[in-house]
Amino acid sequence: MPIITLTTDFGTIDHYVASIKGTILKLVPEVTIVDITHDIPLSDIIRTAHIIRNCYQDFPDGTIHIIGVEPQNEKHNSHVVVYNHKQYFICPDNGILSLIFDTPPEKAFEISIQQEADKECFPVKDIYVKAACNLAKREPIEVIGKPKSELNRKINFAPTNTANSIQGMISYIDHYGNLHSNIHESLFKSVGKNRPFGIFLKSRTADVKILSKRYTDVEKSGVLALFNSSGYLEIAMRNGNLNKLSGLKTMEKFDILFHD
Repeated sequence: MPIITLTTDFGTIDHYVASIKGTILKLVPEVTIVDITHDIPLSDIIRTAHIIRNCYQDFPDGTIHIIGVEPQNEKHNSHVVVYNHKQYFICPDNGILSLIFDTPPEKAFEISIQQEADKECFPVKDIYVKAACNLAKREPIEVIGKPKSELNRKINFAPTNTANSIQGMISYIDHYGNLHSNIHESLFKSVGKNRPFGIFLKSRTADVKILSKRYTDVEKSGVLALFNSSGYLEIAMRNGNLNKLSGLKTMEKFDILFHD
């Protein structure tokens, strides 16, 4: 049974999501529709990329992901479908794929279905849904559009490091106020070499000096750091909202210092 996921900034108050689902079910009645989220802040492709990056690998091979965030930006007017890691991703060519994947996708096609749409005011329904349903019907990806050799890229801050430090960025703040960073465990280990360290958010004194394996490793209201299931450093407060306490925002930088 085919699976189509939906990620949008449409919210759930209006008719948009229901209209998309109804169209999908009319075209492919046997499909399973999974809502990843419809609460993305308007046109926030960085937040969108973080969410997709951290969950798509949990879906079965062949899953089709519709990413309907910023589909009508004047800076780009093309829509693409890519095949990567045995799954399909349908979205605007606005650079979001470069934030989801570390390397170019295996296959990329510019969707030609848009030429058949009389109206382009609702591309997620008029274009993305048609492409997704064609894939769900086992049609080859090559039928949906023409090969695209290069996709737009979005420049994103990458961690920098010296022999004794790493400077990272808060890439995402979740519902609990936990701070998700762009520092992967592999970088932390290669620079740290099992040495003592301190994580400095905004203060001159270290906010965290040890790594935890679970949130309950610290006392209530204690601040902790751990590597989440995706392998990235997360800084949190047990039973509290670290985001409100620290005042840190998405895209802000912080430091990790190692010492002998």
